[in-house]
Amino acid sequence: MLEFNFTPFPELKTERLVLRRMTTADAGQMFFLRSDDRVMKYIGREKTKSVEEAEDFIRKINVFIETNESIMWAIALNSDPAMLIGTICFWRLQPENFRAEVGYVLHPGYWNRGIMKESLLAVIKYGFEGMSLHSIEAHINPENIASGKVLENTGFVREAYFKENCYFHGAFRDTAIYSLLNK
Repeated sequence: MLEFNFTPFPELKTERLVLRRMTTADAGQMFFLRSDDRVMKYIGREKTKSVEEAEDFIRKINVFIETNESIMWAIALNSDPAMLIGTICFWRLQPENFRAEVGYVLHPGYWNRGIMKESLLAVIKYGFEGMSLHSIEAHINPENIASGKVLENTGFVREAYFKENCYFHGAFRDTAIYSLLNK
C-alpha cells in the first residue's frame, strides 16, 4: 500500500504556470471561484458565501495536506505567482489501490487558453512519478463538454457513465467517470 507525504509541499512549474500551496491571502480569489455561477455550474456543491468561508476552506485544505489526506494546488501564472486563477487537486486518495481522483476549477477569464491542460499534465506527472499512482480518475458532469475535452486531450478515457447518481438542488444528475493509467 502506498503512503503519501506532501511535506515539503511539492510546488510544480510549467512553461507558463506555477502550481503552489494556497494561503489565506488567496481567500478573495477562492471566494470568487467558489461563488461564481459559471465556475460552479457543473459542480454539485454549495457556493461559498463569504471571503471568511473561503479562508476557512483554505485552512481545511492545508490541514488535509499536512495530514496527507489530499493535496490542492493554487494555479497561478509565472508572471503573477501571487494571483490565484484556479485550483487543481488530488482527493479521494486510495493508497490501497494506488489511485486518486483529480478535480479542478479555473477562473473564466482564463478559459480556452490551454491553462487547465497544462496544469493537469503537471499534476499527472507528479501523481505518477512523485506519488507512484497507478491510475488517476476524474468524475465530471457530462454536460461539461470542456472538462471532458481537457481530460481526453491529456490521455484520459471515459470508462463509465452513471445516470442520475447525484442529487443536488432538487435534481438528479448524471456523472461521467474518466480514468488514466500509468502506462
